[in-house]
Amino acid sequence: MKKIGLILFVILGTSITAMAQESEKYDRREKFTFGVKIGANLSNVWDSEGEDFEADAKLGFAAGAFVGIPIGRFLGIQPEVMFSQKGFQSSGTLLGTSYSNKKTTSWIDVPVHLQIKPLAFLTILVGPQISFRVSERNEYTFGNNSSAQEEEFENDNIRKNMLGISTGFDINIYHVVISGRASWDLQNNKGDGTSSTPRYRNQFLQLTVGFKI
Repeated sequence: MKKIGLILFVILGTSITAMAQESEKYDRREKFTFGVKIGANLSNVWDSEGEDFEADAKLGFAAGAFVGIPIGRFLGIQPEVMFSQKGFQSSGTLLGTSYSNKKTTSWIDVPVHLQIKPLAFLTILVGPQISFRVSERNEYTFGNNSSAQEEEFENDNIRKNMLGISTGFDINIYHVVISGRASWDLQNNKGDGTSSTPRYRNQFLQLTVGFKI
C-alpha cells in the first residue's frame, strides 16, 4: 500500500508540474477575460439557531457567465451571474405511512470574487454574493397521495433577496476552466418573520466546466 501511495503521489506531483509548465506558456493573469460555464449544485439548508430541522442534500442545475478584471499579475476581480437551483429533500414515516418532501428554489446568484492568482493555472476566489429568488417548486408525497406547487412569490413574505458569501477555485487549462465553489447564505429565509415556513439558510457546493476568452 505504501508503494502504491508513493506511485500515486509521484504521478500527481508530475501532473501538477507539467500543468504548471504548460500554463505558464499561456499565462493570462494580466488580461481581461470573459467566459461561460455550466454544471451542477449539491445543495442543502442549515439552521443557524439550532432548531430541530434536518434535511438531505439534492442536486440542481447551474449555469452562467463571468468576467475576470486583472489588478496586476496576482490579484483581480471576478464578478459572475449564475442561474442556480438550490433546495433540499427529506423523507420518513408518519403514523406508519411513508412521506417525502422535495423543495427546489431557482435563484440568480451574483458573486463578486476577489481573485488570488498564485499560478497561471490556479485562481483562488472569495467574496460576497447576493442572490435573487426567481421561483420555487414543492413536491410532497404522503402514501399514494402527491402534489406539486410552483410559486412566483408575488405576495409572499419569504425573503426574496439573500446576502451570502462565496469561495472556491478555478483551474485554468488553456481556454477551459474547471470551477469549484462553496456558498452560504448569511440571512435566513423568513423575511419579516411571520412566515410559517421553517427557518433556514441555503448552502451549496458547485462544480462547473466553462470556456473563456
